[in-house]
Amino acid sequence: MARKYFGTDGIRGRANGEITPELALKVGQAAGLIFRRGDHRHRVLIGKDTRLSGYMIETALVAGFTSVGMDVLLTGPIPTPAVGMLTRSMRADLGVMISASHNPFDDNGIKLFGPDGFKLSDEVEHQIEALIDSELLKRLAKGTDLGRAKRIDGVQDRYIEFAKRTLPRNLSLGGLRVVVDCAHGAGYRVTPEALRELDAEVITMGVEPDGFNINHECGSTEPTALCLKVKEMRADIGIALDGDADRVLIVDERGRIVDGDQLLAVIAESWQADGRLAKPGVVATVMSNLGLERYLGKLGIALIRTPVGDRYVLEQMRAHGYNVGGEPSGHIILSDYTTTGDGLLAALQVLAVVKKQDQPVSKVCHRFDPLPQVLKNVRYKSGKPLENAKVRSAIEDAEARLDGHGRLIVRSSGTEPVIRVMGEGDDKVLVEEVVDDIVDALTNAA
Repeated sequence: MARKYFGTDGIRGRANGEITPELALKVGQAAGLIFRRGDHRHRVLIGKDTRLSGYMIETALVAGFTSVGMDVLLTGPIPTPAVGMLTRSMRADLGVMISASHNPFDDNGIKLFGPDGFKLSDEVEHQIEALIDSELLKRLAKGTDLGRAKRIDGVQDRYIEFAKRTLPRNLSLGGLRVVVDCAHGAGYRVTPEALRELDAEVITMGVEPDGFNINHECGSTEPTALCLKVKEMRADIGIALDGDADRVLIVDERGRIVDGDQLLAVIAESWQADGRLAKPGVVATVMSNLGLERYLGKLGIALIRTPVGDRYVLEQMRAHGYNVGGEPSGHIILSDYTTTGDGLLAALQVLAVVKKQDQPVSKVCHRFDPLPQVLKNVRYKSGKPLENAKVRSAIEDAEARLDGHGRLIVRSSGTEPVIRVMGEGDDKVLVEEVVDDIVDALTNAA
């Protein structure tokens, strides 16, 4: 069943375009009604990133939740993983993060977390959508049953302490010079402070949010400035977060980017050596490089692949008991500690390995040579190009040519009329040829 409002990561769109105060009000009312379970006083915790539109959406959500009898706890700017953690630790009935993650400032979104700190299931999101489009007036709270709202202090400190406790108590980051780029986003306070409390020398970037500059030429989606800063300051490592701090990329001392696949390899190998890997496997998506799969295979660690999206990675981890998973984009999920991707926690695990091995980041974080990978997008106007006979034939021919020497992924985008064609293998020329053949077939069929 197609969903009207929810995508793969909550509700997201242009502020005052798709994401309006009216929609936020109804989301608050609908979600509040569904999570009013029992006779106790119900509470919802609301966090946000630093976008200007966060004020508007926050106020509308407060009106929605209080109108159906839920008390509201407002945290101000905190990372998405902190909302999941605090929802559980403060025993709230629901958690909300107002953020559009790595998108530009004029987008925004609403992410919902259940009382267990996990993002909601498709089934619950369907229930919320049905209520949004229903007549809610008759279900509003009366008189003394209305909810209250208040801002709460100390949540940043609670999250910092939580993050620090994921490391051994005696571990110090002393001697490491760290440049951290917080993307002018939700992690701009907690991330530098956590690193300083662990004795690192911290140089900050992207810590002056003004409502408009979140993710603008900074952060994990645009790490060029961080790469230059690391070299300029002769730092040991650079850390780049995105706007809601649930993803991370690393920059080594030479100014080179380390993606999520390499970070998964670092963490998985370290946890295996320490006996912390719950099962001999790591969960990743179809977009993770084949080089990662081969490297882990030599260590006796399987790579379990899912569709693109961190929610699918987490679903696989929860269903089968894996405790490490992630994406090349830097969504790293360490389920021993957190219920979603957490940029700070992943960075701390990598820093712990750097300290333990006492080697440069360029050596610690280069575990394998990625196989050549080619990704091309083909936009189409209408129809179903993947069902075209010539397209299917081109895909079959490509798979036969790559058999045993690479991978091929051809998939429709979940958000726009685009077919994504990704090929990788040992022979870059061969990979480029098979991808181009499929692109040509799609172009003629589009």
